[in-house]
Amino acid sequence: MTTLKNDRFLRALLREPVDTTPVWMMRQAGRYLPEYRETRGQAGDFLSLCKNAEFACEVTLQPLRRYELDAAILFSDILTVPDALGLGLYFETGEGPKFHKTVRTEQDVANLPKLNAKSDLAYVMNAVSTIRSALNGQVPLIGFSGSPWTLATYMVEGGSSKEFRFLKQMMYAQPEVLHALLNHLADSVIDYLNAQIDAGAQAIQIFDSWGGALAHREYVEFSMNYMTKIIAGLQREKDGRRIPIIVFTKGGGQWLETILTTGADAVGLDWTTPLYTARDVVAGRAALQGNLDPAVLYGSAASIEKAVKAMLDDAYANGEKTGYVANLGHGITQWVDPAQPKIFVDTVHEYSHKYLG
Repeated sequence: MTTLKNDRFLRALLREPVDTTPVWMMRQAGRYLPEYRETRGQAGDFLSLCKNAEFACEVTLQPLRRYELDAAILFSDILTVPDALGLGLYFETGEGPKFHKTVRTEQDVANLPKLNAKSDLAYVMNAVSTIRSALNGQVPLIGFSGSPWTLATYMVEGGSSKEFRFLKQMMYAQPEVLHALLNHLADSVIDYLNAQIDAGAQAIQIFDSWGGALAHREYVEFSMNYMTKIIAGLQREKDGRRIPIIVFTKGGGQWLETILTTGADAVGLDWTTPLYTARDVVAGRAALQGNLDPAVLYGSAASIEKAVKAMLDDAYANGEKTGYVANLGHGITQWVDPAQPKIFVDTVHEYSHKYLG
């Protein structure tokens, strides 16, 4: 077992003492990096990039070569699960992900196969083990999945959506059909994430990217309850260390008290919830992660430093010394100058000594 040289990310998630605030970025391997674009060109297309372990490993490591990040995250996509369930994932330039098949009826749900992640998504497990080996203990590796609700948005709509017309029609007109779908997805995600942990993932993030599109009661019934089921079904220790679980519901800051009941070790925040408020609500019962607006990285060095310092001031306003991971409030965008994230990362490490030194 390789010794982990930098474990402050895992320690912060478990609210253990840290020497400086750990930091990583959602979507840190992506199109804003010229080396990523070059590797993607070599792969041929996005799915080929995901399905080749060597390419997936290469792009996972690229941001770590540029920035002093405290965690790596598996390069993959949240839609690998519905693709493995036979829906036929594909990408059209400028239009985002789409599926050849949709799931809109009781029979469609009944026709979904049972997922065996280790065989059906072997390419993901190959990528996890390849990346973990290449990291050689440099930083921890994060595995991830979409939440059942978020996966369902794509499966029912057939791709990206803003109105969620077909899914919300199912939710209000045929809730039993949607619950059957979400149960199937929860079981699939449990299998998928446990397979990632077996392959070497040292922390897990559940991306509930579209949970914020729900009304408050529906959020609990159709999203949070299924994430709770997933967390209860996950392996929580490997090689003598706890596997921390992060739940990130974009637009979910108003549900912090409720999200705590999922059993997650940490809650991710977008940029709409003040960190000092979140710290007070959570009151040491879980760690927090986030919540810099990704658009801050379009600014000058001075404006980035100012925003990061303000975020850290909020994070430590109540006197807590750990339980916080700096991150963006959503994924970094493709239009960011690659020089700007270094300012973010370095400022987090340097300024947080004011509170942790």
